[in-house]
Amino acid sequence: MLHLYFCELCRFRKFILKKPTGRCNKCTSCRRNSVGTQASSAVRVIPEMSESPDARSLLSASSQLNLMEVDAIDDKEFDIPQVDTPPTLESILNELEDEEEPFVLEDTCVLNTDNMDAHSCDTSSLASSDSGDPAHLKRKRRTVDLNATVHGSVLRHSLLKGISAQIVSAADKVDAGLPTAITVSGVIAVGTSHGLALVFGKDTNQALRLCLGTKATGAEFGAVSALSINHDCSRLLCGFAKGQITMWDLANGKLLRTINDAHPPGTAILHVKFTDDPTLAVCNDSGGSVFELAFRRVMGMRSCDSRCLFSGSKGEVCCIEPLHAPPDFRDHPITHYSLLAMASLTKILVIGLKPSLKVWMTFPYSKSDPSSVPQLAWQFVPVQKTVNPILAFCKGDTVHFLLVKKEETGTIHVIKQRQLHLSCDIISLSWINSRTLVLVDSHEKLQVVDRPSQEVLETLDLEQVQLVYNSRHFKSLATGGNVSQALALVGEKACYQSVSSYAGQIVYLGTKSAHIMTLRNWRERIDCLLKQEHFVEALSLAWSFHEGTAKAVVGLFGDPVKRKGVVGDKMVEVIFQFAEHALKKCPEHGKIQVMEQHFHDVVPVLVDYCLLLQRADLLFNQLYARLGENMVAKGVFLESLESYIVADRLGHLTTPIMRDLLAHYHGNGMMDSLERCIVHLDVTSLDIQQVVKVCWENQLYDAMIYVFNRGMNDYITPMEKLFAVIGPPLREGRGLTDEEVVMGNKLLVYISCCLAGRAYPLGDIPEDLVVQVKHQVFEFLIRLHSADSSEEEEVFPYIRTLLHFDTREFLNVLAMTFEDFKNDKQALEYQQRIVDILLQIHHLGHLHDKTVAESSLSWKEMTHEVMVDNPDFTPSQVGGLFTFLARQLAKPDNTLFVNRKLFDQVLEFLCCPDDDSRHTERQQVLLELLQVGGVVQFNEGRLLALAEKAKFYQICEFLYEKKHLYDRIIECYLRDPLRKVEIFSYIHNLLSMPGYSPEEKQAVKDKALQHMQELVTLDPSKSADLVVFHFAEEVQQIQSELQDDQLLFQFLSCLLEPREGHHPGILLLQEHDLHELLLDLMCRFAPQQLLSFLQTSQHYRLEEAIQITEKYHHNEATAYLLEKKGDVQGAFAVLLETLKDKLSLLTAESDRVEGGDGRRDEEEGGDEATLTGVKDSLNEIIVLCHRSSQNLYQQQREVLWFPLLETMMASQKLVKGLDAKHTFEVLKELTMKVLNCMSTFISLPSIIQRILQDPVYGKGKLAEIQGLILGMLDTFNYEQTLLETTTSLLNHDLHWSLAHLRAAVTRGLHPRQDYCNICLQQYKRRQDSAEEIIVFSCGHLYHFQCLQQKDCGWGFASEQQQRWSCYKCSSSQGGRAGPSAEPNRGRSTSLAQTRVTSVHHDVGAEADRKKVFVEATLDLQQEQSWDQLRCLYRGPSRLSILSELSHCHSSEKTGLLITAQPGTENFQLKLAPPPLLEE
Repeated sequence: MLHLYFCELCRFRKFILKKPTGRCNKCTSCRRNSVGTQASSAVRVIPEMSESPDARSLLSASSQLNLMEVDAIDDKEFDIPQVDTPPTLESILNELEDEEEPFVLEDTCVLNTDNMDAHSCDTSSLASSDSGDPAHLKRKRRTVDLNATVHGSVLRHSLLKGISAQIVSAADKVDAGLPTAITVSGVIAVGTSHGLALVFGKDTNQALRLCLGTKATGAEFGAVSALSINHDCSRLLCGFAKGQITMWDLANGKLLRTINDAHPPGTAILHVKFTDDPTLAVCNDSGGSVFELAFRRVMGMRSCDSRCLFSGSKGEVCCIEPLHAPPDFRDHPITHYSLLAMASLTKILVIGLKPSLKVWMTFPYSKSDPSSVPQLAWQFVPVQKTVNPILAFCKGDTVHFLLVKKEETGTIHVIKQRQLHLSCDIISLSWINSRTLVLVDSHEKLQVVDRPSQEVLETLDLEQVQLVYNSRHFKSLATGGNVSQALALVGEKACYQSVSSYAGQIVYLGTKSAHIMTLRNWRERIDCLLKQEHFVEALSLAWSFHEGTAKAVVGLFGDPVKRKGVVGDKMVEVIFQFAEHALKKCPEHGKIQVMEQHFHDVVPVLVDYCLLLQRADLLFNQLYARLGENMVAKGVFLESLESYIVADRLGHLTTPIMRDLLAHYHGNGMMDSLERCIVHLDVTSLDIQQVVKVCWENQLYDAMIYVFNRGMNDYITPMEKLFAVIGPPLREGRGLTDEEVVMGNKLLVYISCCLAGRAYPLGDIPEDLVVQVKHQVFEFLIRLHSADSSEEEEVFPYIRTLLHFDTREFLNVLAMTFEDFKNDKQALEYQQRIVDILLQIHHLGHLHDKTVAESSLSWKEMTHEVMVDNPDFTPSQVGGLFTFLARQLAKPDNTLFVNRKLFDQVLEFLCCPDDDSRHTERQQVLLELLQVGGVVQFNEGRLLALAEKAKFYQICEFLYEKKHLYDRIIECYLRDPLRKVEIFSYIHNLLSMPGYSPEEKQAVKDKALQHMQELVTLDPSKSADLVVFHFAEEVQQIQSELQDDQLLFQFLSCLLEPREGHHPGILLLQEHDLHELLLDLMCRFAPQQLLSFLQTSQHYRLEEAIQITEKYHHNEATAYLLEKKGDVQGAFAVLLETLKDKLSLLTAESDRVEGGDGRRDEEEGGDEATLTGVKDSLNEIIVLCHRSSQNLYQQQREVLWFPLLETMMASQKLVKGLDAKHTFEVLKELTMKVLNCMSTFISLPSIIQRILQDPVYGKGKLAEIQGLILGMLDTFNYEQTLLETTTSLLNHDLHWSLAHLRAAVTRGLHPRQDYCNICLQQYKRRQDSAEEIIVFSCGHLYHFQCLQQKDCGWGFASEQQQRWSCYKCSSSQGGRAGPSAEPNRGRSTSLAQTRVTSVHHDVGAEADRKKVFVEATLDLQQEQSWDQLRCLYRGPSRLSILSELSHCHSSEKTGLLITAQPGTENFQLKLAPPPLLEE
């Protein structure tokens, strides 16, 4: 038979239990509010307990079980899980009892979840809350993995199994009650809900030493609510729920004192604590008061004197903490003050009990949740080479730290430290050492925090502990619940008595268990990770111990050398364990990628930590030998070395490993990685012959260069090998492959490094070899022939090859090298020799068979010949060479000699007019040559002639600018097709910028005017900008020169368009003739722009403009101008004539369509276009009539509207006779539109009369005009409804506004203080004089006399009190407080003023009663009041909407509302502004 039980208080569903308690352990609120409840119906207990406090009586008593009878339960309703094999009652009763299990400290951190459940089945609430729930078991397995953090498992969480078992046994078998409080010192004391105090030893067995109290005293005193042990562990203080306090001798269990009168009766003891003085203690009751207890013993009589330290009437204290000094700091000077910290609901106080009572500090809380529990904790902390106590306190999510120190003067100084912010509500705060705090939040999550770094080191879930809460005592339920609501609210989360710390240990009390938390030592933290096979985390943690960066460290030396030695030995041990584990766990079968990934997660970690520990011997000997047994591990090991070698963390390899490294990388094709490794390794560890062979076979040129340079000091052989790669294809004229290009670039970089004294690819050449290497490289480059030359080889093959490969970069290398030549005579000779060779190569391309002597002898003779005839080199290469030479010759310390005739020959070559190819390239090369100083080498006159002949306009510009012939540059721009558009910027910049003479600017202006026709043709817009800024006075001349009318129109359009700014040239362009000329041209070339121009331009004459538009028959523009002139009738006549023309055209088209059925489809498109034109014309006329009718009389309106109506009706008659249904319907719709629009301005009777008089409708039936009549009636009904609704809304809003203002103005005012803000004297209600005060709506109060005196001091009369304002608010806003202040300064100064006068009653009335009357005086703030009312609508006012409606109805044909703009409504109310509401 299965039984289910429910919590008697919260009805929380429980699963199958073997020991019902009538209360659920899973419900936190139940634990907080029912600590003292017992399920008497579920457990039968022994009626009377032995009076002797003998612990064995608790263990020998027996208990019997009665199963609770419950009604049938609906499984679906309560979501009860299915049980496959329900246990029998016999199997439950035959399980091991608590006493049969050994009592040992169990480390729950390294246990798996299943073992935890098995060991704690009868001693905690885990079995009852989690059994049968597989999902919960999975969640717990995940939480165990969370212990492996960066810091490892910091806390050792152990279950006190002996104490836990005896707590449960005492509650079940002898009715000792549930645990309510715990404290720890040399022993552990646990208080129960039935008034007993159980004292246990701290040894392994945790034996029960004493049972203090009886059930009888428990019934009288209530539950134990607080416990405290003095520092020598000889006395125990017990506080009870009904207010009594008892003192016990822990040596013999004797009751020493029973204190009943230490505090007011009817309040529970929340805290009772010993101070460091054994004769002094403090207690805190549920009334919020704090009392000092002084113990005396006179003539053998024990007594206790009580003194109130803090009364709960001034703020309820809910936590107290005396400063306890550790044994090492008993003589600390601050201990003489016997400091006590108290936490009320609003602030923190630190007081000194000795030598006299004194308050040293108060600190208010920041804003926090009212239900948050204040916490206090003291700790002695070393700060700046001294040790002083720090008080940690919190209320909510912020922990504050206060450093308390004694000054030399004898005063206590409190210094605020950095705060700690957490994202949780803290309910418990404890120090576990001087750097580490342990916190518990309201979700029962424990957090270990390092105070200096404010880092959370570990988080544990205490839900398994099932913490005991002290809510019943804070609510004082045992004495009737006479506590404040604020204290009861805080008590919901209070667990002060469930947490106790002592000497680095923290004990937590659960409903059925006790737990202890201690810091693990460093070895244990590492071993804990190793047990879980978290080797990487273990090594990371060990390295933090090694470097001294770990947090919460226990058990390590302070000396860094010793610390690193001990931790290093441990890390070596872990490294070997990790390696063995990786080899053991490697999958023997499967994909090779899986095995490689397995070792990739392990081997780099091993290598990294071996190198960090500087144990390369360990890495290359034992570790490599062990990993080498597995081929996959060996390969991963060798590959992982690359990153450390490249980072220069590993520079030397042993010979076997280097051999294996070469073989592995070569065998797997990892040649790039091998090359990167070789160039970072020490040459002494390489087999040079083997490495060179591998490098040459696989084209690892960087590695080969490195080996030759570092291993053999040979810097020439690598160049020979690289020239052998790129030389043949260049000589044969073949294109280079990508690899050969890379080799060529590598060669250039190598030569540059050698000449600059740097090693390739990294590092520097030894200082004693720098000059030698430089000379060797120069000698190599200037060789006449290579070592293995043939008869066909050209002279100077190496320099020739580099020139063909990349002339510019090779010359750049030489230029950088020449920069370093200063006093080196040998180097200067090499410099001149190379320049000579470069010039010689450019001419001796055809001299293949000359000897060195012949070449050198003929060199002087050939300097006068043409040096650039070699077809092997492009103009860019030739120009690059001579640019390089020009740069060298331009240097102040130049020592080179170059014949000037060579530059003349180069100039002839570049400016050759017979060759049009590479024109841009030749010009650019010559320009660069001139810019670097080559103009010194040329005859400028000849150069200019050649440049003009070759059309090198940039060269001409360069020379003209040098001669200050800026007007000639304009011609260069106009002739250059690539730079034509830049001429405008050039002219503008030159005429605008300073630095040019007036004559030069005038010459440029004259030249620009000469070419203005060409400039306008090029870009009219930019030409117009140029004219506005620089040629405004020459507009008439420019206009006369522009012969093409189309071009003139484009120019004037750009010239006269609106511009921002006030440039003087713009004023000169406002002549009427120019604008009228543009209007004439626009009528011819762009009539669609006419209206836009007429609307934006203001510089034409109306009469002339009308004549121009009439000349070209642009009726819309003419009508606009006539209306602007004021001739509305003329404008209407022009538009009406246009409408008639279009209607005639429409009638004619309808006639053609009716006559020719075959062409109907073809002409439907034209008919639609004509209809569209009719609609547009009609809309224009209607808009004109709308605009004009508002300013006309009734007869004048009829003159406008009736001809329009007659025209539409006449055309409708014509079309109707032609039987064109679609056209007729459209015209009928348009006629209705005219009627609807004119009904706003023409009376309905007049319209109906005119319709009936019309021949179309006058002779017909009423049905034909029924639609017109009904349409007009609908319009009338709509307008009538709109008027009535508007009136109703306005009346309602006006009434609401007035009522709101009246209620606000007549509202009573509440002063913020009871003193005048001018004289700062309190307002006293005296009987001997009538005292008047002025209260402003901002809450500030003033004496009437003070305000008068203030006005007199400023020279204002007192009768101007209507303009008074609050001086305090005025001064806070930065203005002078006085009667002359502006009334619209702000809300706090533009307020209603209230005058309060106190008068006396007649004789017989009460002397202190006063009659108060209010005189409301209104300030001139109507506009501000109206703004405040508008803000209440959260949008535009109805008045503004209706105002816009009226405007839109009269001016907009679409009928859409436009958003009201501020200030558009003209609405004024003579009302006083409302006073400000209290914040």
